[in-house]
Amino acid sequence: MTSEQVRSTVVVVTWRGRDHIESCLDALATQDRPHRTIVVDNASDDGTAELIAAHPSAPEVLRLRRNLGYAGGIAAALARVATPYVAWLNDDAAPASGWLAALEAALDADRSAAAATSVLRTSDGRTQSAGVRLTADGHGADAPEASGEVFGFCGGAALLRTDLLREAGGVPAHFFCYYEDTDTSWRLRLAGHRIVSTPEAVAAHAHGATTQPGSAQFHRWNERNRLFMLLRCAPSEVATRELARFAAITLALPLRKNVPDAANFRVPLRLRVLAEVLRRLPATLRERREITRSAPTRQIWQRWAGR
Repeated sequence: MTSEQVRSTVVVVTWRGRDHIESCLDALATQDRPHRTIVVDNASDDGTAELIAAHPSAPEVLRLRRNLGYAGGIAAALARVATPYVAWLNDDAAPASGWLAALEAALDADRSAAAATSVLRTSDGRTQSAGVRLTADGHGADAPEASGEVFGFCGGAALLRTDLLREAGGVPAHFFCYYEDTDTSWRLRLAGHRIVSTPEAVAAHAHGATTQPGSAQFHRWNERNRLFMLLRCAPSEVATRELARFAAITLALPLRKNVPDAANFRVPLRLRVLAEVLRRLPATLRERREITRSAPTRQIWQRWAGR
């Protein structure tokens, strides 16, 4: 295999992934398209490093001194990517053997597409995601079974053009975890690019094997990063409305009866989210000026929100 034949670098980010990282690497070893693999180890302390080192596929390893999350891990690896394409792959995802070939073919066939997203399936065969859709209130949500164009790619398994990702500002490392894919999709679209769903590119996904959906940290990252994303990329009236709405609900919760028993309705968590968003607001607004300069923010919102 010569370096000229390798067009994609697959970046796998792991943290305490000993229970599933081997399945991910085994699946990558079956790909029928040559590629380079970089495993970003977020300072795992559970034996993950030893499993990666012993794996017969001998992936390149970037071991970080501390846990930078999924977004930080992808951002750290991006500087090492020299191939035209870069794949984002969760460590709890196991792609089918034709996965990478299908994604490369999708981008080869559509020069206007900056990213191709996979179909992620649960262990019982149900579709978890065929991309990302944008809700009417600015949440990123899993798109159902789809083909053709979608608003965004799901960061669990996707292929991007490396140069266009860098030109769009790379990966928002400070997000840590969640919404880094939807924010990146926004920025790629604001730069005039498309994103396509690729039904032939399938990966099995043990969703939440690392991050525990429903936990307090899960909701903190989701609520905070949605607001970061909107403040960076969405029309100003949408970003302002959603920030004000989040604050108003937070202040009203102590007065309400029958509050849902979920972490994202706990006032201390929501106050922490507001504090983090407001503390970073000057930097976020500077980022917004750079991201949205002469970009069709309102047109993109009108086309995709609520679809």
